[in-house]
Amino acid sequence: MALVLEVDRSRWDSHVAATVARVPHLVPVVKGNGYGLGRDWLATRAAGFAPALAVGTVHEVASVPLGRTAIVLTPSLDLSPLDSAHLDGVVLTIGSAAHLAALGSVPRRVIVKIRSSMHRYGVSITELPSFLDAVRAARHHVDAVSIHLPLAGDPVEASHLIDRVDPSIPVHLSHVTIEQFDALGPQHPRHSVHLRLGTQLWHGDKDAMKLRADVIDLEKVSAGTTVGYRSTPVEHDGTLVMIGCGSSHGVAPLPDGRSPFHHERQRLDLVEPPHMHTSMALARIDQPTPSVGAWIDVQRPLTQSAPDSVEWV
Repeated sequence: MALVLEVDRSRWDSHVAATVARVPHLVPVVKGNGYGLGRDWLATRAAGFAPALAVGTVHEVASVPLGRTAIVLTPSLDLSPLDSAHLDGVVLTIGSAAHLAALGSVPRRVIVKIRSSMHRYGVSITELPSFLDAVRAARHHVDAVSIHLPLAGDPVEASHLIDRVDPSIPVHLSHVTIEQFDALGPQHPRHSVHLRLGTQLWHGDKDAMKLRADVIDLEKVSAGTTVGYRSTPVEHDGTLVMIGCGSSHGVAPLPDGRSPFHHERQRLDLVEPPHMHTSMALARIDQPTPSVGAWIDVQRPLTQSAPDSVEWV
């Protein structure tokens, strides 16, 4: 049994290389599960073209190769997980008095987060000057400020906030498209704006990547038969398809409740929610039935998936 992420090496490499060449001041984001590719592997790849990588938390700093700077995106109130070997190459995000206090008395490199319309955390743009003064008074070094927009990034909001930042301070920007970023440059010629890219960089060519899982067993069933952990009645005559992935891989029903599994471009019904290492689906009697050992397409966000292996083809 296995959940496999298959990657077209040529297409994936070409997209990443083209994006790196196009975006000046690119900060690659390597966090969480490494966008399905594995965080340590992806960090090594990103270190090949960028001097600084953005990671999610202080617990992920160890993935960044020595000689590269780790930018920690999430404020932390406990800095003990930081490896002393990385201390000189870590930039911590802060966005409140509590985050500042957590830095302690040791001088740190920091990025100050500006609160956007996300309202998640960060200093309001009106409070930014006084907060920067407090950071410097505590002997910390301000590497940059950051603006983290909602997923549907609004370049107008970004432009408004950049206008309020001292041009001597670099700005790190998240969640605008590359095209929007290109347009922002001429609007702010005095500012150094860096674009953080995760999904657009690693998943920009969606056709280069696909998830698949193997069929580990089959059983013919009649409508009304109760099956699975929850003794769920099967709704149609057909064949139970046991698929070699489940909740342990991050596989779950789609947000609307539909099955994430497809065979020969037809969706297989879920009998019950995926459990641990196996999912039970149904190929109705009027649908193509896969064979044991066949591969089933899996529709899941790669940032929420834990493949057993990555195969480059």
